[in-house]
Amino acid sequence: MSKQLFLGDEAIAQGAIDGGLSGIYAYPGTPSTEIMEYVQGSKQAAERDIHRQWSSNEKTAMEAALGMSYAGKRSMVCFKHVGLNVAADSFVNAAVTGVNGGVVVVSADDPSMHSSQNEQDSRFYAKFAMIPILEPSNQQEAYDMMYTAFELSERVNTPVMLRITTRMAHSRAGVEPRPTKEQRVVSLPEDPRQFVLLPAIARRNYRKLLAMQDVMVDASERSPFNSYTDGPKRSMGIIATGIAHNYLMENFADGQCPYPVLKVSQYPLPRKLVERLYAECDSIMVLEEGAPVVEELIRGYMNNGKPVHGRLDGTLPRDGELNPNLVAAALGSPRAEGGPVPSVVKMRPPSLCQGCGHRDVYEALNKALEPYGTGRVFADIGCYTLGALPPFNAINSCVDMGASITMAKGAADAGLQPAVAVIGDSTFTHSGMTGLLDAVNEGASITVIISDNSTTGMTGGQQSSATGRIIDICKGIGVDPDHIKVITPLKKNLDENVRTIADELKHTGVSVIIPQRECIQTASRKAKAAAKTE
Repeated sequence: MSKQLFLGDEAIAQGAIDGGLSGIYAYPGTPSTEIMEYVQGSKQAAERDIHRQWSSNEKTAMEAALGMSYAGKRSMVCFKHVGLNVAADSFVNAAVTGVNGGVVVVSADDPSMHSSQNEQDSRFYAKFAMIPILEPSNQQEAYDMMYTAFELSERVNTPVMLRITTRMAHSRAGVEPRPTKEQRVVSLPEDPRQFVLLPAIARRNYRKLLAMQDVMVDASERSPFNSYTDGPKRSMGIIATGIAHNYLMENFADGQCPYPVLKVSQYPLPRKLVERLYAECDSIMVLEEGAPVVEELIRGYMNNGKPVHGRLDGTLPRDGELNPNLVAAALGSPRAEGGPVPSVVKMRPPSLCQGCGHRDVYEALNKALEPYGTGRVFADIGCYTLGALPPFNAINSCVDMGASITMAKGAADAGLQPAVAVIGDSTFTHSGMTGLLDAVNEGASITVIISDNSTTGMTGGQQSSATGRIIDICKGIGVDPDHIKVITPLKKNLDENVRTIADELKHTGVSVIIPQRECIQTASRKAKAAAKTE
């Protein structure tokens, strides 16, 4: 088959389709979003009737994928690293239930926090759950790993994590696809109690998981994704994981590193290969994107007096992405510096789109809050988080998905009045509804603004689970219908919207204000699409 030019995300998606995928479950989050979007746009996926709809959050995605596995078919879950926090309960327990059809969990980490709240490393979660990790060093490996990961999952009877980072997700390279495998047929588990985690069964399953660890290590030792390349200089041996192997090799024009190199792209660590490197070299350098996961392991079970260098001892920065220059500096090689940035180039901070309805929401909210002063608005994760920046300076928190409502409630419990939560429509159905239920149950005096642009705007305009349902959801949760207000955020409605918000700020109890106006970007795309069909 001829090579195709793929983003890393696209290579993973195509590898899954060709590997026998029956269902993909995901919640959008950079840098993972394009995996689902590729499958949704794939003619091949449509012909094979692959399930490919967005889930309301990462936990529901993980659980649905596990349900498809229960039925004997192959499934995958995709989200960014902080989405794994949301899915953690089902993710960790899935290692104990085991699988029927193969399950692959793609977690996309974001070192340097290009669009995230933290730099957490998903490998910690997989190590905690005691399941295999695949970490590609290039797009072809990303495809090949995804293509074979379902078989690995079924062989070791656990989910498998495919861990990528931003550069892998969003860079392109040629990929040679393989022949497409048939999907598995529906078949229930041989053990009807496998997925019932009552304590007695869970203890039995957990012992099976522990017994499988040696099999997983053996699979890593034999994996084609791990390799040992000898070198003439034994003063240092290098362990390079995933994309960090690329950063290393870019420092050698001839592709020949003078030091022995152990490339690690499948975990658990191939211990025999690590022991060989440690025995043959005077010191060890660990190059890994993210946290010092491997470095800590080496320091733990190879602590025989030889120096181990990496992020922990300051040889490499503890935060941010790696790159070829940082690796060159760690090796003591000259760094290839680019030219100076011209003075005409200025940094431009991100801002809400011109014409965005969130702008009119913040303008009205700021005016309504003038009598009370600043510091009363708890926000959430979405486009509207940009309200923290000038010219609005309107929000005072952004912690995690859904935290706006619960933080506002906690502040109100402490006596802060008024306390305001700002949350988007997709984030509300992701994880805001339970916080609103807490507030209703306790009669908390908070004003919740659900800024409804009828899409998941920050990640490109994906379908929102909330569209057309927010009012009914709020009523069902128990919000007094007299204090559910719908407004239209437009300049001409500013005075009316300020009055509505101001009235609800005075209410003792829960009130919900729903500014409704379609995202200007999705509206523009719809208009262009309609014009093409005319």
